[in-house]
Amino acid sequence: MKTLVFLEHHEGKLQKDSLGVLGKAAALGGEVEAVLLGDGVEDLAAEAGMYGASRVHVADDVLLAAPLPQPRVDALESLLGDGGHDTVLFAASVLSADVAAGLAARLDAGLNWDLTDLVEQDGRLVGKRPALGDSVYVDVGWTSEPRLALIRSGTFEPAETGGGAEVVKIEPRLQDFSLAARMVEQAHEESEGPSIEDADVIVAGGRGLGGPENFALVEELAKALGGAVAATRAVVDAGWYPYAAQVGQTGKTVSPKLYVAVGISGAIQHKVGMQSSAVIVAINKDPNAPIFEYADLGVVGDLHEIVPKLTELVKARKAA
Repeated sequence: MKTLVFLEHHEGKLQKDSLGVLGKAAALGGEVEAVLLGDGVEDLAAEAGMYGASRVHVADDVLLAAPLPQPRVDALESLLGDGGHDTVLFAASVLSADVAAGLAARLDAGLNWDLTDLVEQDGRLVGKRPALGDSVYVDVGWTSEPRLALIRSGTFEPAETGGGAEVVKIEPRLQDFSLAARMVEQAHEESEGPSIEDADVIVAGGRGLGGPENFALVEELAKALGGAVAATRAVVDAGWYPYAAQVGQTGKTVSPKLYVAVGISGAIQHKVGMQSSAVIVAINKDPNAPIFEYADLGVVGDLHEIVPKLTELVKARKAA
């Protein structure tokens, strides 16, 4: 098996999910390579070697500076035509989903998406995909090569192997129609602290908070713990918190070391977005809330009393 992993980067850093997928590819065995596309990205190639890539193909071109999908589809099509790769893996994001779909159409190739695992069974690559609201998992495969796959965000943690990578510069053949679009502006949401995808600690709020003003309790606890703030779909739909913080089936999938759920009932739609957290702590006044069924630690009580006291204890411990 010869695997190519698409590495996404942002503000001079390789994205955590991409490195996690790269590590998974290395664990599967075979020849593992990566591709890095952008402007001023060559210095990032060495980092890819530390996470399992034996070779990194780098296209460092000003025409690839903007995060637009079609020039990247061109670059990947050129590389796949010359490289003999039978598998191409992407960590799911808005950009990579566009690139993967465009590449599948261009190559008339099969694309499986929302995968949460990849395994080799009887000499064939098999993807594991949640279905029916993540209540069951199904095996999916491919009938032709190259096999394209989008891996659900937060599925694999990056693991350094300490290796080095050969860096190969490539000059992709970009189509005129792919260069017709241009990005005129990028909007970045202002935020403090780590993003929920990268945070080791997440404090999430649900409808049990009672109102948007009470998200201050969640924010204070997250700040004390050095973590990020997340929210449930119901809270986001109500306009209490921005969509970028939504965790769940229709939001983001996270896997922090610590997940503190404040006033969250724990419906299956939310569970699928955070169930891979290392430690789950639930604070809820309802002792029958579903979240207590899969939480590692549960506190039954009024969150408006518990959370401020917990925040003060954390601050006191850090100051000691």
